[in-house]
Amino acid sequence: MPTPKKGTRFGGGAAHQRLILSNLATQLFEHGRITTTEAKARLLRPHAEKLITKAKKAHLGENPLHNRREVLKTVRDKGVVHVLFTEIAPTFAERPGGYTRITKIGPRKGDNAPMAVIELVTEAYTPTVRATKPAAAAPAQEAPAEEPAAEETEVSAESTDDAAAAESTEAEESTEDAAAEEQGDDTTDEKADEKA
Repeated sequence: MPTPKKGTRFGGGAAHQRLILSNLATQLFEHGRITTTEAKARLLRPHAEKLITKAKKAHLGENPLHNRREVLKTVRDKGVVHVLFTEIAPTFAERPGGYTRITKIGPRKGDNAPMAVIELVTEAYTPTVRATKPAAAAPAQEAPAEEPAAEETEVSAESTDDAAAAESTEAEESTEDAAAEEQGDDTTDEKADEKA
């Protein structure tokens, strides 16, 4: 006896539910997108993504015949399986997962059932590099730097005084140079105005 799943069972029995999922997966691979209820779309998504993963493994050379036969257990239409293995799987070769997208739409007119569109993702996959947190890394690097020996600080204090004096003279020279350049720029602008 099969282990019952949590939640509602579509179609009443386990065999009928498998047939419903098989038909939904077949239509999804054939048309690229289908409109169904939200509950069926949520149940179809992991089922369809596992089938796409098997097709992708076969595309990459990992037991192609075995994977094709595993997919044929669910999707009975050989033409749809051929499309899955030759057209759909190569487009997802670089994508690590998330092959389908569910978009909720309005309720169905007759029984007000919540409807959704489930479709294959067609956008090109671009891997994103996660940025590391620089604020978290900086305190970890500063902590060991705060523990130098007392003798080293006395020696470094003398050298820092010399370095600070050298930096201050360089800064004064650079400000004088900048002021001279600004005055030179003003005079060249005045000369250009006089010529015009």
